[in-house]
Amino acid sequence: MIDWVKMHDQKRFSAITPALAYLSFLYGAAVRLRVKAYPNTKKKSLPGLVVSFGNLTVGGTGKTPATIMLAEWAAAEGYRPAVLSRGYGGKRNKEVLEVSDGKNLLARPAEAGDEPYLMARKLPGIPVIVSPNRHRAGLLAHKKHAANFFILDDGFQHVALRRDLDLVLVDSSHPFGNGHLLPWGPLREPIDHLKRGDAFVLTRAKGNGGKAGLSTIEFLRKRFPEKPLFLSEHLPEKIVFPNEDKDYNISFLKGRRVLAFAGLARPGVLREALISLGSEVISFKAFKDHHVYTPSEIRQLIREKNRLGVDCLITTEKDWVRIEGAVKEWADLAYLKIRLVISGGSTDFWRLIKKKAEESVLRSQKKKEQGSR
Repeated sequence: MIDWVKMHDQKRFSAITPALAYLSFLYGAAVRLRVKAYPNTKKKSLPGLVVSFGNLTVGGTGKTPATIMLAEWAAAEGYRPAVLSRGYGGKRNKEVLEVSDGKNLLARPAEAGDEPYLMARKLPGIPVIVSPNRHRAGLLAHKKHAANFFILDDGFQHVALRRDLDLVLVDSSHPFGNGHLLPWGPLREPIDHLKRGDAFVLTRAKGNGGKAGLSTIEFLRKRFPEKPLFLSEHLPEKIVFPNEDKDYNISFLKGRRVLAFAGLARPGVLREALISLGSEVISFKAFKDHHVYTPSEIRQLIREKNRLGVDCLITTEKDWVRIEGAVKEWADLAYLKIRLVISGGSTDFWRLIKKKAEESVLRSQKKKEQGSR
């Protein structure tokens, strides 16, 4: 089985490189044609502000915590936000699925996808709707919930919908992998398509992200000098033991011996975070992104935890929603809760969001006035 994470970082040629390069060429041609097929005149609109968080690569750059951050801000500012997600990995039987109506959870992770379900749990009062057709999802949110602030989760490639602000997330340490398109590399679009974005948000950029982060900043500023660039960090908030209904300050982790596991695009980020918080990671188990855990896998992790004599099992909050309900008898399973914050250019970032939101309100008022004449 191919380790795609390693393959997408690998720059030297291997036996399967020619085949991957050929497929990558075909994929790139299809992507370019699709983008050209949707000029602004063909794009559909929604009745309110539309902000997209997206990226250029496969794998986690922080779209989910970024979407949560913006949705919470919009609600606090008095707007009526709704999250519109593609629902990757969900096995729904509807084209448009309400994961949450803002009051109740209406779908499980298996049908909604783990990320939309996680957002629905963390965003009380804010509807989360899943559909490959974001326009229909947005119209439903407007009709049922009077939504006027639409946030597209993973929306950069959804070119059929007009948006007011395209925010592109770029991982500070792994920005573009080996620089090739799928399946040879991790790129979902050519790097020059970043010009469609309105601004860049560099993620995991603590202290500018080190040498790799500084190199990425330099590249983006040189290649796209007209685009604003902001820095963000994934900040650990607390350690949660959901089956005990308890949570602790992250200082709880200092000196603890743990067994950790994660099913992420880059699962090692959890291991790095735990080490940075002072934990001794005795063993770490990596699973593929969006991995659906089986009861036998969980039992094996428990046995390994007992064999090693570690203090607890730790995973991510995203992983927890995929195993919730299957592990109620094991109280020593915890997840690390994180949040995304804008750490560089924060004032300008929120000023940009507010400016776009105010412009959207003025547009709506103008349309109402014209309609009443």
